[in-house]
Amino acid sequence: MNPGVLTAKDIAGMIDHSLLRPDMTRDEVIKECEIARKYNVKTVCVRPYDVQLCREQLQGSDVEISVVVGFPHGNSKTVVKFYEAEKAIQDGARELDVVLPLGKVKSGEFDYVTEEVRALVELSRHNGAILKVIFENHYLTDKEIIKCCEICSDLEVDFVKTSTGYAPEGAKIEHVKLMRKSSGPHVSVKAAGGIRTLDEFIAFYQAGATRQGTRSTRAIIEEALRREDI
Repeated sequence: MNPGVLTAKDIAGMIDHSLLRPDMTRDEVIKECEIARKYNVKTVCVRPYDVQLCREQLQGSDVEISVVVGFPHGNSKTVVKFYEAEKAIQDGARELDVVLPLGKVKSGEFDYVTEEVRALVELSRHNGAILKVIFENHYLTDKEIIKCCEICSDLEVDFVKTSTGYAPEGAKIEHVKLMRKSSGPHVSVKAAGGIRTLDEFIAFYQAGATRQGTRSTRAIIEEALRREDI
């Protein structure tokens, strides 16, 4: 890489290594934790029942655990999401990736959306956890994305996130730019879904995403290391 451009270490520090494929086995999760440890990524992003396993596998490393809540459609009631998030924190998660209630957003029921996010902000703050709110932009209009950014900014969430990776489309550059523009400076943007190459990672970073979720951690970081040697 050229001087002044992201290093492989910088990139690893912005990656949530995704372990969310629904059919992943225990052995696969353990193998992916080894990759996360090797490259010293920011977090592994895991299914709720894998939190304790990943905590054990990553003991002694700097890799934190992110957990998805209300995944992948956000359809659980707020009280269920709250319990799911609380239990995940008790199990060892330090970051929460929570899916917004998409039907409520599409229905314009923003009071419901606001109160749900407020409850999860309070939970995360009380426990010293990071809160990322997943919009699933594939299903939203630009106006709805902006409104969700405004709600999340007012409530001071840590991150707004583009997608789960399980909609027909994942992250888009234009959505990252819109979210960055529409969110307060205290809110960061996470891109996720379909980010597979170093060039894609850099493009999303340049658009404003300072955290990115990907399954392609090894390929992205190995390419970054190769470029550093050129």
